[in-house]
Amino acid sequence: MTARLTRSVLISEKTKHLEFEVVETDKFDFVAGQFVSIREPKGDGKFVTRAYSIASPPRNNNTFDLCLNRVENGFMSNWLCDQEVGSLAHFHGPHGHFIMHPERRDAIFISTGTGVAPFRSMVQWLFADPARNEGHEYWVVYGTRYEEDIYYREEFEEYDRKYPNFHYVMTLSRPPEGWTGNKGYVQDFVRQIATGRSVETIEAYICGLNDMVSANRALLKDELGWDKKHVVFERYD
Repeated sequence: MTARLTRSVLISEKTKHLEFEVVETDKFDFVAGQFVSIREPKGDGKFVTRAYSIASPPRNNNTFDLCLNRVENGFMSNWLCDQEVGSLAHFHGPHGHFIMHPERRDAIFISTGTGVAPFRSMVQWLFADPARNEGHEYWVVYGTRYEEDIYYREEFEEYDRKYPNFHYVMTLSRPPEGWTGNKGYVQDFVRQIATGRSVETIEAYICGLNDMVSANRALLKDELGWDKKHVVFERYD
């Protein structure tokens, strides 16, 4: 399929938020948490395919958003970040099983870096209809090294202010001097949220690089005794 770039926003030094509309259809169906695979030819004529989580909820139209970093010597990420509004990208999808369980529970969404993308999709979908979130608590626990790399901060803070059952917990591992927010790694705050809660009423979704994913899976399963079916994860490396 073909997607036309309709908006490109630099949200940190190396990170862009991109918005697309699908050319071939008026409605692009997907489930919050899924991804698309962008496929483009390199200069040598060979095709490169890279997967990117959709960073927007299903909207009953033909649009989707992506959030991605430039990667040194990476073809696709740099190609996408360099595209001008109106340019076309080719993709297939949606794909993936990193989606919320149909039986709703309280949930902790754990991420670092651009791993926040599928949780932007899930949170916006959950809170678009009160029936999807009522009676449950949701936490977005997000970590990064530097303050300038906090993606979608204002959006999540607005949800935190607006909805009593939504909680945004953001932490920096390398905070600047004078930083008054949370410091440390995401698992430190996941432990605080999860400790003492019934493992049958809460679940976790984890997205990011392998070290962070592994640390949080070990915390929840080995230290706190969660069943593995309540710990859903997707890693980028």
